[in-house]
Amino acid sequence: MGKLVIVGTIAFDAIETPFGKTDKILGGAATFIGLAASHFNVDIAAVSVVGGDFPKAYLDLLSNKNIDLTGVEIVKEGKTFFWSGRYHNDMNTRDTLVTELNTMGNFKPKVPKNYQNADVVMLGNLHPLVQSNVLDQMSETPKMVILDTMNFWMDSALNDLLQVIKRVDVIAINDEEARQLTGEYALVVAARKIHEMGPKYVVIKKGEHGALLFHDGHVFFAPALPLEEVFDPTGAGDTFAGGIAGYLAKTGDTSFDNMKNAIIYGSTLASFCVEKFGTERMINLSNTEVFKRLMQFKQLTQFDIELT
Repeated sequence: MGKLVIVGTIAFDAIETPFGKTDKILGGAATFIGLAASHFNVDIAAVSVVGGDFPKAYLDLLSNKNIDLTGVEIVKEGKTFFWSGRYHNDMNTRDTLVTELNTMGNFKPKVPKNYQNADVVMLGNLHPLVQSNVLDQMSETPKMVILDTMNFWMDSALNDLLQVIKRVDVIAINDEEARQLTGEYALVVAARKIHEMGPKYVVIKKGEHGALLFHDGHVFFAPALPLEEVFDPTGAGDTFAGGIAGYLAKTGDTSFDNMKNAIIYGSTLASFCVEKFGTERMINLSNTEVFKRLMQFKQLTQFDIELT
């Protein structure tokens, strides 16, 4: 059984979309990543921090998904990371209303000793120095290190970000971030420049328009499944990354052909995430539902053609 370490926020979210709004609900990058990866029967550890206000029921929920929480620090006198956002009618843009770092402001990750030899490390969207600290704790070089980041760190901690990018195998960012990081508008050129920074694989997310995988001059495109309704996009990118990380930890195969499969799994899981508020859909998602939707993806992308 492959080992996967996930580092990121376990948090409260409050979300408003054209379909409604929530009070504080379970969220955070590590939560979405872990729920997605739990579909692959791998040994998962989450590394994060929460406050004394974080319900035991949420911790039990994650434990019941076979996510090891020994790397999750509970600061009893502290408060849990909180994010609130409002989505516009197109569901592609949002306004951040509140960000409270709380315990995450002084987060010092501690990878459990028995996970310091993990096959796959998934670095959720955190300060690059925190991400580097995690890699420093690994006793063996992982088969695959996956990095998520965002434009905020490109603005505020670019040098630190470039140092951690050198150390990863896969970077997953959206098209706007890829352009900002490289100064190139054409995504093929942007991906090539990011390759030169260190990663073997560059995954560029395009939201409802799917994702692109770049490797050594080759390109693969995974569409997003057309859905009748997108209820809440929160966590879709993290769910996508969790699907990739879980699949790679399960298969142990880091080839380009297998990365294609990982991207499709990630896209499949992300398509479920957006169907309900927050983590609600992922919590109750069955493997049978995942398999059926994988078949839909296959039908969406498979064709025969005679070349004359």
